[in-house]
Amino acid sequence: LTHQFFVDMICEGCSGAVTRVLTKLDVKFDIDLPNKKVFIESDKDADVLLETLKKTGKAVTYIGPK
Repeated sequence: LTHQFFVDMICEGCSGAVTRVLTKLDVKFDIDLPNKKVFIESDKDADVLLETLKKTGKAVTYIGPK
């Protein structure tokens, strides 16, 4: 299942922070920096993924399954 999130990223540094927190989770993900979206392929609960993304300090919104 692929989950879609909105993350308020404005630069490569922001997407780098997202990459760091998600790499620790061992999930497949794709970052769309221009559209401020993160796609995460995972069986983990959306709440778990949301909390992980929030560790970046950015505003995060769960959009839903893709």
